[in-house]
Amino acid sequence: MPVAWVVWPVALWLATVGNLPLWQRLSGLGLTAGGPALLFPVFGVLAALLSLLAWPRLLRPLASGLVVVAAFNSHFMWQYGAVIDPTMMANVVHTDVREVRDLLSWSLPLALLGVAGPPLWWIWRRPVGWRRPVAQIARNLAGVGIGLALAVAVAVPGYPHLASLARNHKPLRYMVNPLNTVYASARLVADQIPQQVQALIPVGEDAVLARPVAAGGPAPLLVLVVGETARASDWGLNGYARPTTPELVDWQARQGLVNFPDVTSCGTNTQVSVPCMFSPLTREQGGDRPGRHENLLDVLQRAGLAVLWLDNQSGCKGVCARVPSARPAPDPALCDGDECLDEALVQGLDQRLAELDPARRARGTVLVLHTMGSHGPAYFKRSPADRKPFQPECTTVSLADCPTEALRNGYDNSIAYTDHVLGLTLRWLEAQARSGPFAPGLLYVSDHGESLGEGQVYLHGLPYAFAPAEQKRVPMVAWLSAPLQRASGVDPACLGSRAAGPVSHDHLFHSVLGLMGVQTAVRDDTLNLFRPCGT
Repeated sequence: MPVAWVVWPVALWLATVGNLPLWQRLSGLGLTAGGPALLFPVFGVLAALLSLLAWPRLLRPLASGLVVVAAFNSHFMWQYGAVIDPTMMANVVHTDVREVRDLLSWSLPLALLGVAGPPLWWIWRRPVGWRRPVAQIARNLAGVGIGLALAVAVAVPGYPHLASLARNHKPLRYMVNPLNTVYASARLVADQIPQQVQALIPVGEDAVLARPVAAGGPAPLLVLVVGETARASDWGLNGYARPTTPELVDWQARQGLVNFPDVTSCGTNTQVSVPCMFSPLTREQGGDRPGRHENLLDVLQRAGLAVLWLDNQSGCKGVCARVPSARPAPDPALCDGDECLDEALVQGLDQRLAELDPARRARGTVLVLHTMGSHGPAYFKRSPADRKPFQPECTTVSLADCPTEALRNGYDNSIAYTDHVLGLTLRWLEAQARSGPFAPGLLYVSDHGESLGEGQVYLHGLPYAFAPAEQKRVPMVAWLSAPLQRASGVDPACLGSRAAGPVSHDHLFHSVLGLMGVQTAVRDDTLNLFRPCGT
């Protein structure tokens, strides 16, 4: 059959059935009048793209790939309200087997069959009649021209509708299948290539310890807990109606733990937020973009401190590339295959600490615990059976199919378990303070928040500019032992009185340097949360 009988029907299928989530979103917003103004340009651009690919041995596999991508995208848009932008594509590239496994459900093969099945059958059903190279080039260019002409012919008179959609409903631009994936992939490659060929810019080469540990005195020991997918609105310390943080509430009352109720994340996904948290740059300065600078851990290590990254997640996103790192030791009681509960991070901390370089440890230590936290959609996997105070809980990854209460129960159980893990960590730190050689403290902050069906959106990762507050507002707490208070000069009462003000991930780099007594020109004390209260 002529190649046009592959190009144009497949382009039409992708523009219509392959974009059902987009057309459904338009309908839900009451914007069906703008549908034709968008449908025909999408159809024309897809036809032009497929015409460019219309070559023997290329068209069928590449067209099939676009169809399958559109089917996958449709599934995740239906299930979670996701959109496909460059940061989401970076998440896809850097995901691991555990995360993929949690996203699998019976609705996925149904979506693949319904969206991709018919066009795949059409693409492969019988031989395509190819022309000689010169004639094929002419036909392909004609197809490109006709497709673009159709797109322009409809887009120009429909410009008022398109401009209104682009201005008032920005997420829609990332729902156009599979052009969203083509664009996001191109942007990702363009951003990553320079990063791969350029050397990292050193940071804090002048870093020194401004308050060396006195002979025989306690060395600072900071446990920095990087939370995962915890949103501030479900944090008991922030006034949430449910008791999701009972242990931390007790520590706040008895031990002076400080809660920060107004904290904003740097990104809406781990791939962006974790590097940004540790970056010397603020979000406004470009900390949310692919990193070209060394980070907080490099500066701490350069100052002579012991640093260790313990990971129960899908990796440190490059942050721990130049410092020692490890994963939890397998424990049958806490681990199932390659996935462990966060309690496994706390087990064996004495041994982890003892194995660090003694000379560095004598100056001070920073242990980073990268938790699994409340990572979705399998919230029910994030807490053990004996620590699920809220019932019944959702036990499927098809979140839209769960009753709202069951979904919230599963998520809140994960928050309550995070509270328990932090309680265990605090008790371990308290024991270190009693034993004498350390002046311990804890700082916890989540990397980003989570949507739980608000506005029919689930999970996280929406582009930051229009992501809801649920994905950007995160919990944060700090606790300093009496020895660390004396060493740093920080008054917890002062810190507590100032904690209600706005805080962001931008503060982390400078606050940790201040608390650990690291002096360097890159430290900005206007972003040091502890500076007004002592250090």
